[in-house]
Amino acid sequence: MKRVLIWVLSLWSIVGIGWSRSEDGLQELKAKDRLLSFLEKDAVSPGANSLMIPLTLIQGAASKGAVCLDGTPPGYHLDRGFGSGSNSWLIQLEGGGWCNTVRSCVFRKTTRRGSSKFMEKRLNFTGILSNKAEENPDFYNWNRVKLRYCDGASFAGEGQNEANQLYFRGQRIWSAAMEELMAKGMQNAEQALLSGCSAGGLASILHCDEFKDLFPSTTKVKCLSDAGVFLDATNVAGGHTLRDMYRGVVTLQGVQKNLPNTCTSQMDPTSCFFPRNLIANIQTPLFLLNAAYDAWQVQESLIPSSADPHGFWRDCKMDHSHCNSSQMLFLQDFRNQMLSVINGFSMSNQNGLFINSCFAHCQSERQDTWYANDSPRIGNKAIAASVGDWFFDRTATKAIDCPYPCDNTCHNLIFK
Repeated sequence: MKRVLIWVLSLWSIVGIGWSRSEDGLQELKAKDRLLSFLEKDAVSPGANSLMIPLTLIQGAASKGAVCLDGTPPGYHLDRGFGSGSNSWLIQLEGGGWCNTVRSCVFRKTTRRGSSKFMEKRLNFTGILSNKAEENPDFYNWNRVKLRYCDGASFAGEGQNEANQLYFRGQRIWSAAMEELMAKGMQNAEQALLSGCSAGGLASILHCDEFKDLFPSTTKVKCLSDAGVFLDATNVAGGHTLRDMYRGVVTLQGVQKNLPNTCTSQMDPTSCFFPRNLIANIQTPLFLLNAAYDAWQVQESLIPSSADPHGFWRDCKMDHSHCNSSQMLFLQDFRNQMLSVINGFSMSNQNGLFINSCFAHCQSERQDTWYANDSPRIGNKAIAASVGDWFFDRTATKAIDCPYPCDNTCHNLIFK
């Protein structure tokens, strides 16, 4: 049975969610932050038997310049493995959008996405981070880490803006965190998985080979990107919203120097922030988990409020069942673009895929979508089972769903 999650938001919050440009007002930045906060709360709100893991700040990070946007130290949450998983490590890179202008980065400093002063002191570990075999069958007893995201450039920036006291140090945060975790036992890992969701999913692609290089060749290392296949798609007005956003991120935060030369030697730096131009050159086994109609990209890239000033797309944007035939064709074209992006990638035997035809975003961190009785499936196999089969080489996993509306196992997201 299809399960529908309804996010109740005020209308002005949805309508005012457009991209952060220099002329944007404070209210728009606050609305965008509230939406991100709401989505995160929905995914990891604690229950009766929650596993709440404390925040650890990286004390030596500041001396290396590895700091959040506001200069505070970065942090992570670590739950130690046990039994057969004692020498296995899973690193989950937190997501949470990007900041592409001085104004949006200055605002971000006042939130947990730009300062450890505002990070939760404890986080609920669910889905791929759960410590229960019945919720996370293959990774429950591993050392599981959530690396907090406070730089706004998918752990890839390098620079600063002295006038506005902004530190763009995502790459240094990545390096400092890996150094600390290696010292805490990850150097002895027999197997390791780097994962991430959304902006963290992009980061897991960007850092995948770097992660592999931390370990000896005898260590089994793979990477998982959840909701990280961001497309350079055309919005409903003919513009390229996400490309414009990425151009600001890459330029402002000095990302270019940390992008792979295999890409930047052939195309512009902004293009090299898109997974399409990265995944072909990644040497480490990589699994792409993505909803074909990614809910965040539908909301923010395809139908931003700036591209739909008269609200023609508003009902469709909030609830896909309200899309007319021409609107649905537009969304089907987005799915076709995603399948085109992963076509060559899927030819490699070492890579894995789970592309379900759902209106969803970030399915590895939510318990209901990762592994539950009614979780999404392709060919009667849940996401957790598919990722596990791929990681442990039990069977090849190249699962691509039929087009909407054929899948009745989706946990689609509806905005009201």
